[in-house]
Amino acid sequence: MDHTRRNFLKNMAASTAGFVILPSKVVSGLGYKAPSDKMNIAGIGIGGKGYANILGMKAENIIGLCDVDWQYAGPCFKEFPTAGKYKDWRRMFDELGESIDGVMVATPDHTHAIIAATALMMGKHVYCQKPLTHSIYESRLLTKLAKKYGVATQMGNQANSGDGVRQLCEWIWNGEIGEIREVHTWTDRPLWPQALARPAQAMKVPKTLDWDLFIGPAPMRPYHEAYTPWNWRGWWDFGTGAFGDMACHVLDPVFRALNLGYPDKIQGCSSQINTESGPQAETVEFSFPARDNLPKLVLPEVKVYWYDGGLLPNRPDILPDGIDLMRDGLGGCLFIGSKDILLCDCGGFNSRLLSGRVPHVTPYLRRIPEATGYHDGYHEQDWIRACKESPGNRIASSADFSYAGPFSEMVLLGVLAIRLQGLKKILHWDGPNMKFTNISPTEEFKVVVKNDFRIVKGHPRSDVKYETLNALDAAKEYIRHTYREGWKLPDMP
Repeated sequence: MDHTRRNFLKNMAASTAGFVILPSKVVSGLGYKAPSDKMNIAGIGIGGKGYANILGMKAENIIGLCDVDWQYAGPCFKEFPTAGKYKDWRRMFDELGESIDGVMVATPDHTHAIIAATALMMGKHVYCQKPLTHSIYESRLLTKLAKKYGVATQMGNQANSGDGVRQLCEWIWNGEIGEIREVHTWTDRPLWPQALARPAQAMKVPKTLDWDLFIGPAPMRPYHEAYTPWNWRGWWDFGTGAFGDMACHVLDPVFRALNLGYPDKIQGCSSQINTESGPQAETVEFSFPARDNLPKLVLPEVKVYWYDGGLLPNRPDILPDGIDLMRDGLGGCLFIGSKDILLCDCGGFNSRLLSGRVPHVTPYLRRIPEATGYHDGYHEQDWIRACKESPGNRIASSADFSYAGPFSEMVLLGVLAIRLQGLKKILHWDGPNMKFTNISPTEEFKVVVKNDFRIVKGHPRSDVKYETLNALDAAKEYIRHTYREGWKLPDMP
């Protein structure tokens, strides 16, 4: 076992036992710095979206940058030449840990949880890209760790800080469209290839890439350029497909405006998937029980529908011909109310009632300065503002983990609905206990392993092979992953 891994495991054990290093901005009275002082921030996964996130934090001190692919991360390293350069985030934590105030995590989905959990237990503020985690258990864990350690957190669904979702909530909560029993949501993703089989041939690992660190807690496989730096989203071991990528944006106003908690039923349908990669197009149906009513709004049972890969909801009779449901190029929502129908773009922007009526509701929810569009920067700044406030007086950031954790669980359930569609049933979900209640120990389902198509002498030939999985075992693994040897999450606090 090398020095870095030995120190990492030792620190994890110490943190789990209750020992925690508190940075100066965590506890008022223990060297707490004034809000005008700059934070020391470390970024992990800074070649793609993480670069934009770090640029949104550049007014602070960027003291460490970490990425497994130094060629992909090159522009960010160049932008911040004084920051320490690392490939292994554990080594960065070992060397810079006491001086770090906040950590930005924008690695592939499958490594979010272990990095964020470690940072939380070190008492660091955490900004983590969406989806918050790769599994439901991991989202529940980060929610509880953030509460236990009392730090400022934020998930990277930037539209959550926008004024659009706030106006949408104010309209709906004022009863402007009445009771809502049906919502439709959509996106044009995926933009990357999906429904792919595992590459048959291995490739030589580039000198600038640490493949073992990219794999992290996932099962080891040979390197191929099809996996990284960008296409990892479509592979089950690393990403969560189009749903995990975009639902954290598109479904955010739905989850927030309707006070959604755990769905009690889900079902999914898609184009062909396999054991390695998500589908090219899919639909998911969530059923939510009634929630506590708001002062001006009854919250009855509601069904929420999802569409991607070019699929869209059927047009209601009230929707005029020619209205573009993809006008922002990202997606949108259709809230079917008892009084009216509300249509909005991705993230809740550009809300409009299909009746043509414009509600007159006085704004009252907290607005974030300049958060008037779907842009990076203000979401990061809201997190930094929360980090600099004392815990006793802190106003939580817009998508802190107490909100983002439960929301991510809903999103990841959509992924499970697709992966378990071979059971050919509506799945009943016990949210508090994180388990399906209608999958028996003996149930099985089939998933495609191989699907080769070719033309032989002018005739089509298809060779499809399936793998039969025990449904309960598969569901448990999807809910809580088995980590590769040498990688371990802490137990639930």
